[in-house]
Amino acid sequence: MKQVGTLYFFCGKMGAGKSTKSKQLAKEKNAVLLSEDEWLSSLYPNQITSFEDYLKLSAQLKPMVKKHVQNILSVGTHVVMDFPGNTQKQRKWFLDIASDVNANHQLIYLNLNNQQCLRQIAQRRNEQPERAAFDTEATFIEVTKFFEAPEASEGLNIWEFSGKE
Repeated sequence: MKQVGTLYFFCGKMGAGKSTKSKQLAKEKNAVLLSEDEWLSSLYPNQITSFEDYLKLSAQLKPMVKKHVQNILSVGTHVVMDFPGNTQKQRKWFLDIASDVNANHQLIYLNLNNQQCLRQIAQRRNEQPERAAFDTEATFIEVTKFFEAPEASEGLNIWEFSGKE
């Protein structure tokens, strides 16, 4: 039986620490790390000026990324995806990536409250001034409207972190 990799992906509100945790996990698991932000900024430089732009361009990226990730998993390499899994539809996409190639998966749920996330977003604005225009409380409030916590009924392997670890 051919060994396949494991797909790791994340759920957490804006500012929960998904990108930071994905980098740590990729090192720990000796996995390929794929970042949606990096792909989008490379493929569509300066073209994302609104949440609607992000949604449109992210959707264009997904078919290409899906095939790429499945190829990596199929040769036995683990993949950590720093792409949002913040809605049932997004998580279904990850589950399909893994199940189509009989790979295992792990959803890492960073279950932080709004205050914890806003504190981390403020810190990120200071550390990465180029993100200040997008990393605002108003954007957080807008994006959080779409957030859906993962549920057991979705058939996912979930690791939950509350931010107190």
